[in-house]
Amino acid sequence: MLIGDMSKSMRQQTEHMLLRQFRRAWAMFAVAALCLALVLGFLVEHFGRVSALERLEAQGRTEADLKVALLRASLERPRALPLLLAGDRDVRDALTDPAGPRATERREALDAKLEDLVVQTNASVIYVIGLDGIAIASSNWREPTSFVGNDYAFRAYFSGAMKGGSAEHFALGSVSKRAGLYISQRVGPAEAPLGVVVAKMEFDQLEADWRNSGRPSYVVDNNHVVLVSSVPSWRFMTTQSLQPEDLGAIRESLQFGDAPLLPLPFSRERMVNDGAAILWAVMPGEAGPQDFLRITAPIASTPWRFEYLMPIRLPLADAMREARLTALIGWAGLVALAGLMLRRRQVTVMTIAGEQRAREELEERVAARTIDLSLARDRLEAEIADHEMTDRKLHAVQQDLVQANRLAILGQVAAGVAHEINQPVATIRAYADNSKIFLARGKTENALENLDLIASLTERIGVITEDLKALARKGRSEAVPVILKDVLDGALMLVRSRFAGRLDTLTIFPPPQGLQVMGSRLRLEQVFINLILNALEAVEGQTDAHITVTTEVAGERVAIRVSDNGPGVPEKILASMFEPFNSSKERGLGLGLVISKDIVSDYGGRIEVESEPGHTCFTVLLARVMADEGTEEAKV
Repeated sequence: MLIGDMSKSMRQQTEHMLLRQFRRAWAMFAVAALCLALVLGFLVEHFGRVSALERLEAQGRTEADLKVALLRASLERPRALPLLLAGDRDVRDALTDPAGPRATERREALDAKLEDLVVQTNASVIYVIGLDGIAIASSNWREPTSFVGNDYAFRAYFSGAMKGGSAEHFALGSVSKRAGLYISQRVGPAEAPLGVVVAKMEFDQLEADWRNSGRPSYVVDNNHVVLVSSVPSWRFMTTQSLQPEDLGAIRESLQFGDAPLLPLPFSRERMVNDGAAILWAVMPGEAGPQDFLRITAPIASTPWRFEYLMPIRLPLADAMREARLTALIGWAGLVALAGLMLRRRQVTVMTIAGEQRAREELEERVAARTIDLSLARDRLEAEIADHEMTDRKLHAVQQDLVQANRLAILGQVAAGVAHEINQPVATIRAYADNSKIFLARGKTENALENLDLIASLTERIGVITEDLKALARKGRSEAVPVILKDVLDGALMLVRSRFAGRLDTLTIFPPPQGLQVMGSRLRLEQVFINLILNALEAVEGQTDAHITVTTEVAGERVAIRVSDNGPGVPEKILASMFEPFNSSKERGLGLGLVISKDIVSDYGGRIEVESEPGHTCFTVLLARVMADEGTEEAKV
């Protein structure tokens, strides 16, 4: 026996040593795999983002160049109109003799001619201005906003054409109140000018085309003012704040009317390279800023600059996801291969050790068999002693089972308390954090208000524990008339503290004004908190999620329905939904619906549930307080 024990001890020592070696090898393997994952993660994050931005910039540069080419093509077509009309005989005759006997007839003929030209070209309006700056003919002479007779001497395109022969000027129309590019050409030589011909080009169609692309595009002038934009609200805003002298000059020229010339909602700009930058911009209708890659390109033959914004969050996320997946597959393959080789080596070592152990055990069994025959009587006596010991252990186990049953009951009560005070405790934490912020900012009134709410929530916790005691005694709490709207508002307040930012899926239709039901406000709030939280968790992660809470009054009953479009309750859960510790959630205790059912039953009501894939509806039926009953108990 001594020799056998020594052999067994040596085998155990050998096995322990092998196990320690195996554990050490796997620990080193795990550390190496983790280090490799960290290095790959750093490389993927850095180079993946850089390469994704480079691809986005190349794509944006191509799209921006195409849009600039289209814009230049749109600009070139109307530029020839003033030049051709400057040499037109009808224009010269109308400007040469503006007060002659046939002046009126000539102006009317010129008006009709300009009107025909506008129809055949993409110019919005064409008009002729005399030396005094007064328009004598216009293509819109029939319209109420006709330019005929208006003074345009103050416009830069008039003075520029008179001095240099031609000019281009983007401005807001003083009569039409529509923005556009004014292209002007002097009629006659510089030493004997007759007037100026002007063609106005508007960019409504171009802006509409840009808008259809879904990406912000805009043109800015040398003063950083947005002239043409796919976002209408950005027109006449600036890409950077104007200097007071520049702002005064623009105001004095009436170039943009009374536009406020405020800066665009851009922030935190970071340059990527020449002509490209990452910035954060707030789009109209969006709740917060978005990440954009801004591509800048000059517009030839103009002092303008074209800027194109490309959203980068989703493309970057897709690119990074692809890079991470590729790195993960490579890392997993490498780790799996190394782990397989390590495992094969350990299996070989264990096989050799197992064969050696089998030989030693066989020899020991042969020696032990001869000893067993002589010790049969001793074993029989030992068995008798074991039977006596078993009887004593059985009695002790029975005592332990009684104690375990007591502990199980205590665990159920503790689980119920933990489940029901979870929502008030979460809300108390949220109000406490807000109070610290208010105190730090010196807003003591707001902090005191939060502390009052915390006090009321602690009272709610006390009510919950008392309710659980009453549930254990099978007693009933006193029912009083409560306003249903106050119950739903209180439940929504606690739900909001736990599901902040995800309540856009919840729609509560207010019950009729003054509608009262029999019960306790705090206990009924507890019921609707459980139902609304269950619905929010059921639809969590769905893109089309929606939850509705409706109220229906039918005689002496009020039905409050909490509906959601979640996946539905499984059949096996639905059959025993109101039994304790029956839950479809991983971390659920299965007590919320049980307690809710008992609360509603205490007030003479009931809870019904209907569920199918894509729709679940819990209906809470409560006794209605009739108008003539006041505070008396309602009929059930």
